[in-house]
Amino acid sequence: MALLEMHDVHVSYGPVVALRGVNIEIEAGERVALLGTNGAGKSTTLRTISGMVPAKEGEILLDGEPIHRLPAYKVVGHGVSHGPEGRELFTGLTVEENLRYGFWPQHKNKGRYQENLDRVFEMFPRLEERRKQAAGTLSGGEQQMLVVARALMSDPRLLMVDELSLGLAPQIVALLFDIIEQANESGTAVLIVEQFVGMALAHTDRAYVLGKGKIVLEGTSKELRESPGLLESYLGGGEAAATDDKRPDGTHLAPHGKGNS
Repeated sequence: MALLEMHDVHVSYGPVVALRGVNIEIEAGERVALLGTNGAGKSTTLRTISGMVPAKEGEILLDGEPIHRLPAYKVVGHGVSHGPEGRELFTGLTVEENLRYGFWPQHKNKGRYQENLDRVFEMFPRLEERRKQAAGTLSGGEQQMLVVARALMSDPRLLMVDELSLGLAPQIVALLFDIIEQANESGTAVLIVEQFVGMALAHTDRAYVLGKGKIVLEGTSKELRESPGLLESYLGGGEAAATDDKRPDGTHLAPHGKGNS
């Protein structure tokens, strides 16, 4: 049994159809990329899994149990954490207060709070330095660190991250990918939406490609990375289809496993 299963999921925003029968499976401990052009339905897929957007049809199962009718706070309580596009931090609260809210699904196990806090501060020393600072005063890179750290505070079985690299310097992106790999090595499955296809494929086992709300291609990340022409036929030319790790300014992101702070 897969950890997460989406079966024939349809989502609409009023008259606009966003997902058209999406089928996705993620095994426990697996790393999966979700790729596609702007408007393909990537963020909607993550938001539907996390309970932020209701499914019109179909079902979503976690360990074989349906979660698609649950409110978002209960989905988190079942072990699904979501780092959304746009960050959605509590900007007026401190770093540590944001992290405490991330721990909320585990609040009955109060003894774990300090352990989890120490763990994410070890991953992100910069956040520990700024633990009493308002989240809204952090740099963009620090805010994205906080998004990932907050998601990890609840000991998720599935971590979903939407547009990890958006607007960030290459060294920060490499650091964040390394942190996500550390979480995965501890047993957390990962579903990632990422604009830089090469980075996404270098750090995942399998990938799905969305087009106009439907899965149009799937395969191992290695197969897709070695078939740039195939990917380009679905993603189009330009940045979204690039399978190397070059950013639009011509600089390169750090290769797999070579992140630094």
